[in-house]
Amino acid sequence: MTVRTFDAIHLHRIDPAKNMARFYLVTIEETLFGETIVRRHWGRIGTHGQSRTQLVERVEDAPVMAARLCHVKRRRGYRDTDANLL
Repeated sequence: MTVRTFDAIHLHRIDPAKNMARFYLVTIEETLFGETIVRRHWGRIGTHGQSRTQLVERVEDAPVMAARLCHVKRRRGYRDTDANLL
């Protein structure tokens, strides 16, 4: 159906001085009904955290939306994990 070039982006923000250890995960998924969604999952490392799912009208818009979300987090100090570099 669609070609997936985007798997997931996993970011961390760790600052021991502030007792901060957070994660942010963005994935593009397809629902059982064939709709495309962008799922964000965030929280403190070691917890289940929270998630938010957003329906995307066009499949082509999903990677753009995911990249924008991650760009904002990177500006706030989040960094790519080693899993993204493989």
